[in-house]
Amino acid sequence: MTLEILTADPLLPLRHGFFTRRGGASSGVFSGLNCGTGSSDQSEAVSINRARVADAMQISPDALVGVHQVHSPDVVTVTEPLVEKPRADALVTATPGLALSVLTADCQPVLFADPEAGVIGAAHAGWRGALDGVLEATLDAMEQLGARRCEITAVIGPTISQRAYEVGPEFLDDFLLDDPENSRFFAGGTGDRMQFDLPGFGLHRLRRAGVGHAEWTRHCTYSDSARFYSYRRSTHAKEADYGRLISVICL
Repeated sequence: MTLEILTADPLLPLRHGFFTRRGGASSGVFSGLNCGTGSSDQSEAVSINRARVADAMQISPDALVGVHQVHSPDVVTVTEPLVEKPRADALVTATPGLALSVLTADCQPVLFADPEAGVIGAAHAGWRGALDGVLEATLDAMEQLGARRCEITAVIGPTISQRAYEVGPEFLDDFLLDDPENSRFFAGGTGDRMQFDLPGFGLHRLRRAGVGHAEWTRHCTYSDSARFYSYRRSTHAKEADYGRLISVICL
């Protein structure tokens, strides 16, 4: 099966892609294009999958740069291929030939670009990272490389949608402490449960930060098991582990 790569017109002409799980070498619960080196999948299969991604992006595998994601607001500025992955959740670069990547399985993968300035970024933004400011920190780091905030495009890729994201009251409290108006990203659920709009919150933070253009591809990871991995869906199915989707952008 060939790779399936979702793209966004506002990021063109830069090479980029939100890769689905289709077209990979992994099997079992990881069936497809699992690119998570931290998963319990066979390392050989993950290496094959990552090599296929690099080939699709027309780069060498060592130019496919990522970080050790820890749900933080931390951003790394990359100027060359990384020997070891730093602990962070976003990357930026102005170096041609490098491909920035993030791994997700319900959290938001966000790709950033200011083509005129020749600056790109990629962020892993779950609820914790988004609340703590990883999206704004990525914009700040891009500006330090010469990007103009008003010229930056940010696209949120496949992520868990509000209808699939049930949370408890303590979750809501964290958001209300940050800003009482964050209540608009929560809808009523069963009992004391609520449905949280993660991509809606991400778009709000990006637009409030002054990004030139922000959008979501409107793909829900939880609801489409044929195309996407989902941590929450795997947890509900009591599976031992789950695959990781990769999203990539390069200069």
